[in-house]
Amino acid sequence: MGELFGVVNIPNVIWIDEGGMIVRPPEPGWPSGGLSMPSDMLDAIPALGSAPTAPAPPEDGPGQWDVLGSGQDRGAYADAIRDWVAKGAASTFAMEPDEVIAASQPRSSAMSAGAAHFELANQLWRDGHRDDAIEHFNECHRLQPDNWTYKRQAWSLLGRERVGGKYGQFVQAPIAGEEADWPFASDFSSDVVNTPVGGYYPSTL
Repeated sequence: MGELFGVVNIPNVIWIDEGGMIVRPPEPGWPSGGLSMPSDMLDAIPALGSAPTAPAPPEDGPGQWDVLGSGQDRGAYADAIRDWVAKGAASTFAMEPDEVIAASQPRSSAMSAGAAHFELANQLWRDGHRDDAIEHFNECHRLQPDNWTYKRQAWSLLGRERVGGKYGQFVQAPIAGEEADWPFASDFSSDVVNTPVGGYYPSTL
């Protein structure tokens, strides 16, 4: 999805009509307005620290859930899709081709290089070359720092490795007391609290 459409986070939605034409490029979208987590998820995640090189949280800045719950209107998104289904190209939410291009993420040479490092990192990890994979993950993070897909893939692999279980992939920061062993420049919580309110799930409707 990242290679074909430029998806940099989840959940993202792309609207494609019956003729195969993109009428809305990747954007945050949900089936309802709810914001919830499985009841047993937080209990399964150990106490977490921060990457030694992670940016410090801003003084008097927003909390993690303030950032994650802001931006795109979750409750209105499904209604926008229903409007498009009912009205097709006449829907106010369906974009013209030039609008789709204007709203799409540009592809710089750095982003292309980052994509190559990301693919190589994943292949190296699958082949058991852990340290080499981490080197390439760090490079794609450096080249496209706003790509949450690249970051969360790397962090979740460490979570599965260190914690495992049903929710291991959501351990996207070092376990408390093991910060020195964390091989990435930052971690999920640190990066989220340094993201402006409305910046993690940008409003596009």
